[in-house]
Amino acid sequence: MGPVQAWPEVDDHIVAKHILAGVRVIRHHRGCGIPAALDEFTERYRWLRQTRPQDFTVGDDSYWDGFYS
Repeated sequence: MGPVQAWPEVDDHIVAKHILAGVRVIRHHRGCGIPAALDEFTERYRWLRQTRPQDFTVGDDSYWDGFYS
């Protein structure tokens, strides 16, 4: 991904808990498959949890509820 260009959009999706939309953006910019994009999304999610915890409206324990990959 031109990571610098797409990260703000991905970050917005992560904070809003729009997991599929964020994965889609990563796939589009990286040209990768779903597993690789989900791995990258998860890594970015963890980084945002550490650096911007106040931006999340749900706790880490419930963020992935209802999402099955």
